[in-house]
Amino acid sequence: MHNQVSEIHIDEFDLSLSQMRVISMGRILQVEKSMRLHGQLQPVVARIHEGGIQLIDGFKRLYAAETLMIDTLYCQLLEVDENQAKVLLLSYNWSGRSLEPYEEALVLQDLLESHDMDQRQLSRLTGKSPSWVSRRLSLIGKLDQEIGADIRMGVLTSSHGQALMRLPRGNQLAIARVIQSHRLTSRQSNQLVDAYLEAEDEQSQQLLLKAPEKVLYRVNVNEPFVEMYDPRLSDYGNELANSMREVVAVMQNLLELLDDPHMAALKQTEREQLSFGIELIQEGVIAIKQAACHLQNHKS
Repeated sequence: MHNQVSEIHIDEFDLSLSQMRVISMGRILQVEKSMRLHGQLQPVVARIHEGGIQLIDGFKRLYAAETLMIDTLYCQLLEVDENQAKVLLLSYNWSGRSLEPYEEALVLQDLLESHDMDQRQLSRLTGKSPSWVSRRLSLIGKLDQEIGADIRMGVLTSSHGQALMRLPRGNQLAIARVIQSHRLTSRQSNQLVDAYLEAEDEQSQQLLLKAPEKVLYRVNVNEPFVEMYDPRLSDYGNELANSMREVVAVMQNLLELLDDPHMAALKQTEREQLSFGIELIQEGVIAIKQAACHLQNHKS
């Protein structure tokens, strides 16, 4: 594979392969910051194609260069065909894990449709297992097209898509809008999808969509407590939210114990000893209710 490094004006690049990439403003801004401080550290990669120069790897560097008003980029020019270019688009990003699963799916889907390949051929071509190819392709096949467009525009992530694909297509958009409006993490999105699938009826599902917080504060008491970070909250707000989740988890466990048949077998001496704890909990509930009213009514 012959290659050379040349200085290319950014207007000369053919960006047709960008349709298989996800627009991530956060990542572009990171590259822009790096290039502003250090310049271009690595050449972009392209191939000669139909008299032009088709960019294979380095889209974020090119977008950053446009913002920074850099006219040229150092470019490694390869002599490869279209199939090889698309496989390279995948392989150049595997080491740095900068390619989202949905982007990998877009490349595989293009090879599947435009080059008349099957999944076994894709497996051999990419060096990945058939199950890996199948999982990536299912991201496109099982997701609503509108959600796919949101992932490509960076509104949702591939991880959000992997949570949503567990739902029937007809239910995906409603959950996706809740994920967007509440800025849910992938972990929270999976919690929400689990609760939606477990809901007893459509009314319960609609209530869940209106108040997803009720589910997000639930904790599986059989699993270790994991602190979560919500980008919408300050450090104090996140500390408060995680403390609330811990309290909810303990309450869930306590309510299950209080509802246990063994309650009826408690001796009178045991009941008297435990009543002090119940009184403290009652006082705590009253104090929390007062704090909740203050939180809801407080205006800065």
